[in-house]
Amino acid sequence: MNIVILAGSNRKNATSTRLGEYAAEIIRAQGHEAHLFNLYEKPLPFYAPDEKQDTDEHLAALNALMLAADAVILSSPEYHGSISGVLKNALDHLSQAHFSGKPVLSISSAGGAVGVSSLTQMQTMVRNLHGINAPEWISIGGAQRRRFEAALDGYEEFEGSQDVEDRVQRVLGSFLNLAQTLTAAKKAL
Repeated sequence: MNIVILAGSNRKNATSTRLGEYAAEIIRAQGHEAHLFNLYEKPLPFYAPDEKQDTDEHLAALNALMLAADAVILSSPEYHGSISGVLKNALDHLSQAHFSGKPVLSISSAGGAVGVSSLTQMQTMVRNLHGINAPEWISIGGAQRRRFEAALDGYEEFEGSQDVEDRVQRVLGSFLNLAQTLTAAKKAL
């Protein structure tokens, strides 16, 4: 399977991006392809429906990756109870052609306890793009973010890090099972 992770932060060492990178490692270890599209490293132009923007190289790369994806993971920090502006901008550039019938997992990183508002907003957008929301999501917040902070060398251990890892691996396992089931059903048609 081919899974695209859209990392929606405009911060160099965002914990939400590092969480997406960790998800990619787990997915690859299970024998699947995982492509992380980092919006910090590959910024997109502001969505402007009246302007021709198909010559932007980052936008063309995102378009191709998303069309080829069997499943998608959206990763965002939670800013003021919402998703990041760069992720919203990226989703505005995409359409039902990129999401229709594909399973989508939403993940977030919040400064507070958890980022539920951003997760529900991502799921609403996925429904409007005709994607299939995974029944679970991943949110890390507060001390749970230490596992993914860039100030640490690699993914450092801290009290409770095993619980975070176990939860991420469990939810990713469930998501991969859903994605495999849906991908097999599409191929059988």
